[in-house]
Amino acid sequence: MASPTERLLSPLARTAHDDRRARGHGHGTRMTHAQRIHWEDAYHVIEPQITAAGVHVWPFEPSFPLDVRCLAFQGKSNIALNRHDYYELLYLHTGEVTCQIQDQFVRIREGDLFVMGSVLFHRLCEYRTPRVRAVVLYFMPDLIRQDDSAGNSLEYLMPFLVQRPEFPHVVPASTRVPAQVFDLMQRVRRDLPSAVPRAHLSIKTYLKMMLVLLVNHYAAYRGVAGVVGRKERALERLRPLFDYLDQHYAEPISIDHAASLLGMSRSHFMRFFRAMTGQPLIAHVNRLRIAKAQHLLARTDKPIATVSQEVGFCDQSYFGLVFRRLVGMTPREYAAAIASREGAPAGERDASRTHRRE
Repeated sequence: MASPTERLLSPLARTAHDDRRARGHGHGTRMTHAQRIHWEDAYHVIEPQITAAGVHVWPFEPSFPLDVRCLAFQGKSNIALNRHDYYELLYLHTGEVTCQIQDQFVRIREGDLFVMGSVLFHRLCEYRTPRVRAVVLYFMPDLIRQDDSAGNSLEYLMPFLVQRPEFPHVVPASTRVPAQVFDLMQRVRRDLPSAVPRAHLSIKTYLKMMLVLLVNHYAAYRGVAGVVGRKERALERLRPLFDYLDQHYAEPISIDHAASLLGMSRSHFMRFFRAMTGQPLIAHVNRLRIAKAQHLLARTDKPIATVSQEVGFCDQSYFGLVFRRLVGMTPREYAAAIASREGAPAGERDASRTHRRE
């Protein structure tokens, strides 16, 4: 009997063939898509949805948590470092950009596909072309897990569950996988939004076809596929700690306290947390604090010293050092960039935001 992925490969091949016959190849096809796409400003869509703890919360339809958006990014509109509970596929339609993933930086070129799970802090941070446009697909993994009586969901979700530090998040355009995924994204976008069960069935089928492409692309990681179930359970085991930190990031937290929240020994917790997140606890906490600092600098007129203290940094110099390392600019420069981006005439802006006190 064919596996779930094998059963989906045949319609996937027909889909690609039909798309080629209907639309042709090359740059002209991409431009035709561009004429039909309404591009939303990425900063104004995403930034307000990032919580004070640096978690991006997308407003999914509860009964069908999947969405496709077409986003335009601007060089002066850097979105804050964030993570999210949903899984993300980003097809770079136009331009070239650098993406920060924790402490690593990867380049995404036009036609590439970016694959991101639910744990790592990341952001687009360096726009190498004047125009950067991307089509993104967000979905909650429960959409695949539900009605999974045969236990096949782990196979579909494998690329999102094995994202260790060395994981290649970018699928190059040269593999032709991104173009096929983009075509399927377009099909999903045409069927959204819809409350019709038949449309939901079609969309879920298209999503599974995308996931099959990714599973095959990341076949080299099948050697670790056996640990996927353990990885998923391990991430769920960390959930109480993540929830606690989201509420108490500004308070001191020791490794012993974190370990006790999960019922682990200190040494086991240190190994476990680094293995699951690719970073030590203090690095994760600092990212939460800097995300909150970005929120305060963008939404309030509080002095930098006050912001530093409110997010849990006792030493303002250390706060500035960590902020610059993670954001790429000083807190003062970030506040000035936010004020400039607001677009109001200089005389109408609150002086405390353009000339923020230390």
